[in-house]
This record gives sequence, structure tokens and C-alpha cells, in this order.
Amino acid sequence: MSSQEKETSNSLYRQWQILSRLSTGKWMGTRELQETLEREGIEISLRTIQRDLNQISQRFPIESNKTVPQGWRWRSDAPIQSLPHMTSSQAVTFMMVEEHLKHLLPPSLVEEMTPWFDLARRSLSTQNNVRQWINRVRIVPANQPLIPPVVEKQAQQAIYEGLLQDKQIECVYRVRGPHGEEKTYILNPLALVQKGAIIYLICTRHDKNEVQTFALHRFRSSKVLDTRALHPVDFDIDKYIDSGALGFRVDYTKATKNVDLEIYMHEADALYFTESQLSLEQQITKISEDLYKISANVPFTSQLVWWLRSFGKKIIRIEPIEVFHAVHEID
Repeated sequence: MSSQEKETSNSLYRQWQILSRLSTGKWMGTRELQETLEREGIEISLRTIQRDLNQISQRFPIESNKTVPQGWRWRSDAPIQSLPHMTSSQAVTFMMVEEHLKHLLPPSLVEEMTPWFDLARRSLSTQNNVRQWINRVRIVPANQPLIPPVVEKQAQQAIYEGLLQDKQIECVYRVRGPHGEEKTYILNPLALVQKGAIIYLICTRHDKNEVQTFALHRFRSSKVLDTRALHPVDFDIDKYIDSGALGFRVDYTKATKNVDLEIYMHEADALYFTESQLSLEQQITKISEDLYKISANVPFTSQLVWWLRSFGKKIIRIEPIEVFHAVHEID
């Protein structure tokens, strides 16, 4: 290879690396580009980056914001680019998505993402410092860790596809109870929520308009129907979660209600709530030298009851009386 051909090859490789770092929407400055490339082991001067960008802009749909220092990005009308390169931050993100969120994705999307997961693994295999990040980051549950129940894979796939396609599903579901009775339902899937070790399908039954919660591990089988899922007009997943519905009602014959909770604790224990609040309107009041009252309006659910029990004797007093009775299992 002649010196001119070698220089052309080096320029192509360098410009390819620069192009692969640009994104749509976000401006990237030449200094930021330089630092990003240097982290990947590519030494390049600011002057060279600027010259390359000017040359690239004559052939590719990228644009400059004309400021000092200049920022660059793909134009909004640029076709979707598929440059086979992944930055270290992107690789780490894909690895964490695969580890922690893959089970919440429908199989069709996981299959679509598999090449990206593979590319992320290959990218990290050549970057020792970044690869160490995966070994230095963990997600630990705040409560007692539990082994997730076994979910029937075929049923899970059908449920995910029904939710993705907005179609009804027909299923066989094992009702919670000592006898484990199995029932057949036609469901309208609305949302999917993971709470601790358990994944729940939020849905309505074909014969009822009430929003219900079904645990994924209790589905024996399911299949996607051709019929479009029916949605309650006013359903909002975030409002549903905020209502405390996933905390499960203490009285299953009534809708979840809120209570003005008051718990009395010593100062050392009450300090916990100065950093982790029960609600945005929570108040902490000093009652005496070492006694504090934490007040908050919260959903009255079994989750609240279990959580209060976990404090044991650290809670000196609980109000209102119905919460006290629930915590201490008084009828």
C-alpha cells in the first residue's frame, strides 16, 4: 500500500469513528468528540476533527450549529443510520438492559435486540476499564430478597405479544388459594408491572369492566386472539399504581382508600423519614425531647401493613385505630 493509500485509509477510519458518535437532536462539540474518541484509544487533534467534520458535511446529512465552539449532529431529515459501532456508554447500557429488563420485553422485541446485545458484549470485551463497570454495579432489593416464581414461558410470550399488539388473550389461570382452582378467562391486557420478584398483568376481563391484577406465574397457558383489546376510557397506569392498587386492598370488598397515617418513633428512628419520605406532604413533628410524629396521607393497603410490622417495637404508637388493628391483627 502506498503512503497516499495508507493516509486515505486512516482518514476513512477516523471519519467513520467521528460519524458514529454523532446523534440526531443532540449537538456534540468538537472537544466532546475528542474526549470520547480518546477514551476509545483514538488520538486526534481538534483541528483534525473540525477539518474532517467539514469534509463529511459535504457528503453526509450532518449539520453545525455555527456557534463557537461548534456543535455537530445528524440533520433531522437524515435517514436512520446503522453504523456498526457502539460506544462504551452504549455497550454498558445494553448489558444492563439485558440483565435487568430483558424479562419485561416481548420475545419479538428481544429477538430484534439480540444483535445489539451481542455487539455490546463484543465492544466491552476490548475495553477493560468499561467492562469492569458491569462487575462493580449491582441492584439490591430493599426488602428480603425472594427467588422469583417460575413463569410458564409460552404463556408469558403470548401475554407480552397480546399487550404489544393490543389484542385480547384467552388463558387458563390458577386462582390463588389452597386448592389452586384453574379458570378460563378472556382478558384485555392493559399494562405490565414488576413488583419485587413478581410480574403482574394489569387487565380487564371480557365479561367485566373492573381493572384487575393477575400474577404472571399463575398463568397455566394463554394464546393471542384476533379480537382487539377493550380499554376502560379513563385507565392510566401511573394513576393506577399511585392509587395503591398494587399494594392490594386490606378490605377486598371496598376500593383502596387513603388514611392519614401517624406513627410515633424515637428521634434516631424518625430520622430515616427525613431522607425517605412516605409522601410529598409528609410532616415530622417533635412531640417531646426524644419523641417524634411522622404524618402522611397514604393508601391503606396490605403492603402498608406489612411494612409497618417490619419496624417492630421501633414504632411506639400508630394512628388511626384501624391501621393499628391491622398491624397487630386485632379484629
